[in-house]
Amino acid sequence: MLLRRMLVMLGVVLLVVLILAGYKGFSIYRQIQQFSAPRPAISVSAAVAEERPWEERLPAIGTLTASQGIDLTVEVAGTVRDVLFQSGQKVTQGQPLIQMDGSVEQASLEAAEADLSLSRVEFERGRSLVSRQMISKSDFDRLAAQLQKNTGTVAQLKAMLDKKRILAPFSGTIGIRQVDVGDYLASGTVIATLQDLSTLYVDFHLPEQAVPRLSVGQKVAVSVAAYPGEVFEGRIGAINPKVDEATRNVQVRAMLPNPDDKLLPGMFANLEVLLPEAPRRVVVPETAITYTLYGNSVYVIEPVKDDSGEVQKDDQDEPQLQVQRRFVETGPRRGGWVVILKGLAPGEQVVTSGQLKLDNGARVAIVEDRTLKLEPDRQPAGN
Repeated sequence: MLLRRMLVMLGVVLLVVLILAGYKGFSIYRQIQQFSAPRPAISVSAAVAEERPWEERLPAIGTLTASQGIDLTVEVAGTVRDVLFQSGQKVTQGQPLIQMDGSVEQASLEAAEADLSLSRVEFERGRSLVSRQMISKSDFDRLAAQLQKNTGTVAQLKAMLDKKRILAPFSGTIGIRQVDVGDYLASGTVIATLQDLSTLYVDFHLPEQAVPRLSVGQKVAVSVAAYPGEVFEGRIGAINPKVDEATRNVQVRAMLPNPDDKLLPGMFANLEVLLPEAPRRVVVPETAITYTLYGNSVYVIEPVKDDSGEVQKDDQDEPQLQVQRRFVETGPRRGGWVVILKGLAPGEQVVTSGQLKLDNGARVAIVEDRTLKLEPDRQPAGN
């Protein structure tokens, strides 16, 4: 009886072990099937490497300055009697800006003119007398010297009175005034700044190696932080004939029209000198490049081929695609495009998004990337 129970229990345990072993074996089999089954294609976007003319440019940074710009100052001391301009006003050449009190100088001028009239009368009388030898030649010379002295005194006082009235030396925009009526101004006191904004200068430096590629009249594309995305066109107006011995850079000045007065002197400018040559380069969207410490690379899309070299197709009779990682040498970038100097041929298709999910040999399916918007080549405004 005891033996029979033991056999029954042993049989039950053996049955349970067999069931568990079978279940485990079935699970392993399913996992093996999953790993051995072909993985679904990864959705990626793609673009074709193109060969196109690539305009060469020399990048630089510079500062905007006015073609004419000064800080207006007074030459002679005095008290402000009248302010004849408004801050920020556009003024014309010769327009009065400040009138200083000149009553003392005016009184001195009237006295000097009276002395001048008397000395002129005495000079004419002396000339008549000396011709008749009624006075000596030395007395006549003293009369002539006195006339000349009084004439100079009158001219000096008139010039001083003229300096009491400050005029605009050129047309432009005047800044915020620094004086008020009644202020006593010492010689050299700043009244306001005056800037001619119709044309601006952009001063920048380039390495001495760039000198053979520069010439007066070349176009310059300028951008400033105040107007992101907007490009202003200028032209090189002068190239310094001397290279700086400390930096080995040459100074270049470009002239920039400013009809709307958008740009202001003192602004920081990013600029590019547009060179006349435009060699053909292989370019791809910048999003196709994977940047690493070991080098830059792209994923090139290729059809899957069997051992005989035939292209394999899927259930919908479309070619199956896979990717291969390829290291490339990149060049300049502009407008969302990057130049490929080495490692990629025109017409090859590269992945532009979804690279994080890829590895060598991964199957892919190409989908449209609606977020990819590229400019063919950003040009200055006015072209």
